[in-house]
Amino acid sequence: MPQHHPSSPSKDTAPQMRPDHYDEFADGYDQANASSLFNAHYERPAMLELAGEVRGHRVLDAGCGSGPLALALRERGAAVTGFDGSPAMIELARQRLGASTPLSVLDLAAPLPYPDAAFDDVIASLVLHYLEDWSTPLAEFFRVLAPGGRLLLSVNHPTGAAIGEPGEDYFATRPYTDRYDFAGTAADLTFWHRPLHAMSDAFAAAGFRILRISEPRPAADTPPELLPPRLRTGERTAFIGFLMFVLDRP
Repeated sequence: MPQHHPSSPSKDTAPQMRPDHYDEFADGYDQANASSLFNAHYERPAMLELAGEVRGHRVLDAGCGSGPLALALRERGAAVTGFDGSPAMIELARQRLGASTPLSVLDLAAPLPYPDAAFDDVIASLVLHYLEDWSTPLAEFFRVLAPGGRLLLSVNHPTGAAIGEPGEDYFATRPYTDRYDFAGTAADLTFWHRPLHAMSDAFAAAGFRILRISEPRPAADTPPELLPPRLRTGERTAFIGFLMFVLDRP
């Protein structure tokens, strides 16, 4: 996700992201997602690398969007179930995945309809940072995971906001709004910044253990024209974008 100069509304005035917010620009987002640096050549390859061997795994793609990650996991042999808050995104996912992959419109902030211990892995790719409260989704992920299962998640890197907003309080959990262009469609997205310690505290409170923290590099086959200048010249090998975790459910 590109770096912007976000505004930082107060909690009282921040626009709240509805579960179906992406309906307004689903097609544009899907087009951009297919080839963008931050999705196609950075976050998604890194998430698949963290997932590793998933053949035979029961995987829940929480906040699956239009389904590109679910498709990649299915192609690697996983039995994938997906949900998203946006009906338009789920319709795109159905077009991509067909009828064999169970897909639902669900609110990430509400209890999930899946049985206890129904999955071996839960993947939450770039979704938790839309929520102020992580307690319900993390508790539900813990519940639906089998013992020994994994939660893999990615969020906006908290130091990105600190660098882009030096006047703001890094240690506060607070909203900020960015404007994006998705294949010609403008969209305002509101995220919740939280410091790293608040993330780890939330994981521990839900019962998870941190197995790995990743600050990925772009994929090796990224088209050079998509890379920031310093990466093209070799002056740097990575940039601050997303922070990734692999957690396990004891």
